[in-house]
Order: sequence, then structure tokens, then C-alpha cells
Amino acid sequence: MWRAENWKDYSLLDASDGNRLERWGDYTLVRPDPQVIWQGVKQHSDWRIADASYSRSRSGGGAWNQNKLPEGWQISYDSLGLRFGIKLMGFKHTGVFPEQAVNWEWFSKLIKEAGRPISVLNLFAYTGGATIAAAAAGASVCHVDASKGMVAMAKENAALSGLSDKPIRYIVDDCKKFVEREIRRGKRYDAIIMDPPSYGRGPTGEVWKLEEQIFDFVKLCSELISDQPLFVLVNSYTTGLSASTMGYMLDMVMRSKHPGSVVSDEIGLPVKASGLVLPCGASSRWTPTK
Repeated sequence: MWRAENWKDYSLLDASDGNRLERWGDYTLVRPDPQVIWQGVKQHSDWRIADASYSRSRSGGGAWNQNKLPEGWQISYDSLGLRFGIKLMGFKHTGVFPEQAVNWEWFSKLIKEAGRPISVLNLFAYTGGATIAAAAAGASVCHVDASKGMVAMAKENAALSGLSDKPIRYIVDDCKKFVEREIRRGKRYDAIIMDPPSYGRGPTGEVWKLEEQIFDFVKLCSELISDQPLFVLVNSYTTGLSASTMGYMLDMVMRSKHPGSVVSDEIGLPVKASGLVLPCGASSRWTPTK
């Protein structure tokens, strides 16, 4: 498993009874996690004094219960010099997926060592964790997400990280439609990152179901790969799609385009109370043959 172990402002303190206990800077939060199937083993003392908790509703969705939290606050990922705005959002979110730091570290190294200008396409880019990591490493980035609010947060994170003047292009659009237009324009990218949701709807009601559409989408995106590709990264949070399955798919798509290899694994966060690692999704990484 690839572990996001370099955080200082974030910590997964404990996990039990379907929830995570997390420290985000100066505040502790309790958030639900379907992977936490064990019960009655709460080892950390902060469970009872968390600053906020998210409770799911039986009718769908849920709500935050909080105790005098600010509207927003900031945390840093010191290893790469990144800074993020954190706030309580719908569907238990905070604006950052901390486990993705292990991927930020991986591709930042590739970009820095490439020795040439690198263009990155970040699809389903959310609040821009991967975008600012790639920009900080020296790449030009095209950031695409269907949510205007998430793109606005991505711009704020870039500003907090001192990257406002970097070559980042922000696009609010359906990712599939954007990719199709870029193909028609003859645009190419040296690297592609995608973090597609398990389920979602586009700006005009388009339905996205990962298991049904991810293969065709990755195949479509492969047409945007340049003649000097650096990497392709595909993330999945769908429990029904294993790391091996995602890796097999990515290998099948890319082998017809460029010689290379794929490695896939779960990504996870160390749990302070137990010393174990909580699985938080899967990533597949393609790199060309050197």
C-alpha cells in the first residue's frame, strides 16, 4: 500500500464504528467512512471532544454538528510547500483528500526530474491538490472540474501556496466534453491526472457511473497524450473496483499508444491510535518505457 505519511498539519487519529477521528490543523473532526467496518475499538481520547462531527441522514445526505468552528481555516503540506483552505462542506467533505499526498509526492518528483517543460491535464480536479502540486513542481496545468465552486477553491489554494502567477488554466466544464474538444483542437499533454467520482451528474444532467464509463473515458483521454509522455494517473474511490482492475484497464489502453508499464496499489493513511493503515482508495500509475 502507498501511504501518505508526510503530513504534519493532518493526522488520522483513530478509526472505529464507521467513523474517522481526524486532526485538521488545530481542529478535530469526526467523519463517516464506509471502510471502517469494525466496532467498539475507540482508542483515542479525543473522540468525546471533537470540534465537529458529520452525521448521515437515513433519508440521504447528512449534516455537520459543530462547536464554534471558524468558517474556514488553513493547513500546510510542508513536504511540497503547499497550503490549503479547509472548511466544512456537504457530503462530509473538507476540501482536501489527504491520502492523495502520496501521489503528489510521486508525480512532483517525475516533473522535477524531467528536465523539460511538462504540461499536465488534471480532470475532475476538485479543489486543486494535484494542480498546485504539479504547478509547484514546475509544470503548466489545465485544471478541469464541473463545479464552479470547487474551481474557485482551487484558485484560492493556488494563491495560498504562492502559485497565482504560475501557468494554471482553470476550466469549469464537463470533463468528457472538454476532452472531446481538446482532441478536435489537436491539443496534447505530457501527463494526465484523473480522479473521477463513483457517481455524478454533469452541468446539463449527464449521468456518470464509474464502472460503466471509466474504460471509454480513459481510452478517450489517451488520445491527448503527447509524443513525449511523462505519466498517467487514475484514482478510484469505488470499492467495487480494485487497484488491480484499474491497473489492468490502464495498461490495456496505454499499450496501444506508447510502450510503458503500470503499477497499481491501494493508497492509505496511517492511524495514530492503532499503528495500522486505513485504505482510502486505489491508484494506477502509467509511465513510459525509458
